Amino acid sequence: MVNRTVLVGRLTKDVDLKYTPNGVPVASFTLAVNRTFTNQQGEREADFINCVVWRKPAENAANYLSKGSLAGVDGKLQTRSYERQDGKRVYVTEVVADSVQFLEPKKQGGGQQRDSGDPFQDGEPVDMSSEDLPF
Repeated sequence: MVNRTVLVGRLTKDVDLKYTPNGVPVASFTLAVNRTFTNQQGEREADFINCVVWRKPAENAANYLSKGSLAGVDGKLQTRSYERQDGKRVYVTEVVADSVQFLEPKKQGGGQQRDSGDPFQDGEPVDMSSEDLPF
C-alpha cells in the first residue's frame, strides 16, 4: 500500500508551534492549495489542508514560514479521532509531513529577508578592486 501526499500552497496563518510534555516540537499549519480547474464563474478555488510536522522540521517551519509563505509539503495522509468534553467523537484528517520545503525567501517588514553574508543579493554594485579577487 502507498500513502504519499505532495502539496504546494500558501500558509493561511502563521505556524502554530507547540511542545509535547516530553519536549518534542510539533507544528501545525494550514495550506491553501489551488485546484487545477476553475469554477463556473472562472475563478480558481482552493482546498485548505491541515498539516502537522514534528521535531526539528517543526521548529524550522515555525522559524522560516509565516502567513502567505509558499511551501511544499511531502508526507502522508492520516486520520485520527478524539472525544470532545461533550462526548461527541471528532474525526480529523491531516497531512503528517515528512519534509517541508520553503519555496521563497522569508519576508521581514514587508520586504524580503536580506542575507547579510551575500553582498550580491540586492543587485547593487559592489565596490571591489582587482586585488580583492582570489585569482
